[in-house]
Order: sequence, then structure tokens, then C-alpha cells
Amino acid sequence: MTLNGKTVLVTGGTGGIGKETARGLARLDARVVLVGRDPGRASAAAVELQRDTGNGNIDTLTADLTRRRDLRRLADRATARYGSVDVLINNVGVARERRELTEDGIEAAFAANVIAPYLLTRLLLPALQGVPAARVINITGGIPRGRIDLDNLQGEKSYVGLSFYNQTKLALMAMSYTFAERLTGTGVTLNVAYPGHAYTSMNRGLTISTYPTLARPIVPLLRLALPVLYGHRAMVKASKSSIYLAASPQAQEIHRTYVNSRSQRTPWPEAVLDKHNRDTIWALCEKLAG
Repeated sequence: MTLNGKTVLVTGGTGGIGKETARGLARLDARVVLVGRDPGRASAAAVELQRDTGNGNIDTLTADLTRRRDLRRLADRATARYGSVDVLINNVGVARERRELTEDGIEAAFAANVIAPYLLTRLLLPALQGVPAARVINITGGIPRGRIDLDNLQGEKSYVGLSFYNQTKLALMAMSYTFAERLTGTGVTLNVAYPGHAYTSMNRGLTISTYPTLARPIVPLLRLALPVLYGHRAMVKASKSSIYLAASPQAQEIHRTYVNSRSQRTPWPEAVLDKHNRDTIWALCEKLAG
């Protein structure tokens, strides 16, 4: 299995599961483009991966993916620099302690977890369609099950950080299902990967108030246990499903499919299969994308 000659763009590729995904793809000889918010961190990640994999073809682009102007600039720069993109992995994930609005007036976690994958994929479609069999992989996370509260999609009525994060990942899946339907026949596939659990920098930065009320008493214990249970080995394991969808010849024909952390096809959550949920979220994405 090789990706020699192919360009793969990984958002959130400077740390955590995204960096392990990029490491795995670099070992398959892909040209890997790490997208991160901090130029210094992105540069350090590129140097580390070049040294570790022996692949000198690792590049960086910086953008704040909660901002529409940054997403547009990122797509323009990627297209100008590379001409085409073979694989886009929308990996970045954000969980916040409290509700915050971006400069575009969008709730920040919803902007990063739903609007960014929607808009970046849309902006990069010409670059993706410039190659045969391009692939888009959207990474879900948290505990993507339960209901989608259509009256609280941006945390307007209630906001508990991790619970809201889970809902944004369900909304991402609903958007992805619709986007995949619309891409059918274009030569671009779109699938969703569940990575499983890992103790990332996002997890380490969560305050107690980000957790649901019932879980807060055990948070100190979780902080001791999670690095042991879900440390580096779990992070490497969590990259496997996205690497599979990005690189495996067996995944070339997979489309509008949800795979679990073992890279197995798995049923979409009921909330995602609800057409009213999908239509409502798609319409909101179109509106908020500007």
C-alpha cells in the first residue's frame, strides 16, 4: 500500500490523532500537508515527522479553522501550491468550556467541527476533482449517539462543553451523509471515520465545568487514569480508521459510509438517518458558510 505521488491534507495535523494520522500517511510516501493554527507548532510537527518517517515531503499551512476567511485563504493557498488534492482529512475537533462566538457570529465548536469540514470540502472540490478517485474523510469523535437538538444546534438554549461537542459530531455526521449524497457520481468519495478514544491535548485542556454535572466528581480520577489508558498507543490506534479510508485500495469504492475504530463498516446513528435532521443541518451549513 503506497500513496507515492499523492497529496494528502490533514486538518488538526500538528498534534494528537491528526499528527499520528499524518505520520502513518507519511510512512506510505504521501506528500502530507499539516494544517494547524500555530506556525511554530506546525513547523515542529513537520520536522518531527520528517525525521521519524524519512519522508521529506511534509509541508505546513496555517489557518484558524473557526474563521471563514481563514478557510478561504487556506483553500486558495493549497490550490495554488499543489494544484490538486488527492485526500482531504477533516480531523480538527474543538470542545469549549463555555459558549463563544467566532468573528463570523458562529458558536466556536460548531464552527470548527461542522462548518469547517463543510466549507473546506466545498472550497477544495475543484482541486479534489482534478485527480481520479479523490477521497474526503471526516473524523467524528466523542460519543456520537443520542438525539440531535435542532433547537440548540449552536448552544443557544443550553451549553455543557462535552455534551455539546458530542452533538456537533452528530451534526458533522448528518452533514457528511448529505454531502456524500451530493458527491455521488463526481469521482470524489466522502466517508466518516470514528477514531475511538485517546488522551489528546484537547482532553488535557478541558476544565471540570466542561464535563456533564454528574461526571464532575470523578474528573480528578479521570485525569489520572486517562493518560495511562488512552496515551500514545491509543493515539496511534485511533489513527488507523482514517488511514484506512485514505489509503487502502479496498476503501477506494467506499462512499457515504461510516466506519468504526476497527475500520469496519458500521450503521449510521439513528439521528443521522433522520432526513429532517439532515436537511435542517445542511440548510444551516449553507447559511453559515456565507
